[in-house]
Amino acid sequence: MTEQHEQLFSDLSERNYNPMNDVLFKFIFGKEERKQITINFLNAILEQDLQHPIQDISFTQTEMSPENETDKLTRLDVTCVLDTSEQVDVEVQVVNHKDMERRTLYYWAQLYLMTLPAGKHYRDLKPSITINILKFKLLPQDNPYSMWSIYNPETGDRLNKDLTFHFLEIPKYAKKPIAEMTKMERWLAYFANQLDDKEKEELSMSDTAIKSAMQAARIFLNNTEERRRYINREMAIMDYNSDQEKARAEGERKNQEQTALDMLRDNMDIQLIMKYTHLSAERIAELAKTL
Repeated sequence: MTEQHEQLFSDLSERNYNPMNDVLFKFIFGKEERKQITINFLNAILEQDLQHPIQDISFTQTEMSPENETDKLTRLDVTCVLDTSEQVDVEVQVVNHKDMERRTLYYWAQLYLMTLPAGKHYRDLKPSITINILKFKLLPQDNPYSMWSIYNPETGDRLNKDLTFHFLEIPKYAKKPIAEMTKMERWLAYFANQLDDKEKEELSMSDTAIKSAMQAARIFLNNTEERRRYINREMAIMDYNSDQEKARAEGERKNQEQTALDMLRDNMDIQLIMKYTHLSAERIAELAKTL
């Protein structure tokens, strides 16, 4: 491990772990021995739309090959079938690739098609539900939770429940007293990870499933191999974000230099060029030599 890896490894604790790290998320929410945590979470999100509580789930293996290397950084499948036959895919996305709307449609379509074996009829297709937990803002509404399906825009009638998307946009969540939180808001608070130690203890005491999730995280963090996998994923995300920031900075620099060149061609004053491009006099002089 590099020095940076080692530092992150030694600093990692129950106080500062990232609940949206996909390695940890799958450890907590994707294991048969902890499926009651997953059932509780799914009920918090889906019960109102399903109009019945989820009693049981069966985890399924439906991992699809990633479309590109960046998918490995941001995509996690926790897939299951509910006791009432609906399929559910929970996706954690920590990096915004600017394609989430189509990406979620693609994942849903893959899941939906898997419910129709060869030789079966369309009536045998099972409703498929995708839950997207996002570490970035995506949709126009202010509410961190939103549900999407197929509706008639004139009448508001719903076509069916075969296609349903649920989005949790974690950055939109605003802290509030834990005693005032709904079941869904408690999970939003868990993923937002903005609570101090006292508030985390209160959250744990208010919800047995969240307490179990925190206890599972403790088990995870005490496993050296799991900690290393966690750190590797965090480093991959940090590297990706760093590369994106460098690309943005390079694009901005090129735009500034192009603006400076255009202004030089118009014989504009160098002080004015410096003001509008934020380039140094030395750099502007270098650009002038290229004309």
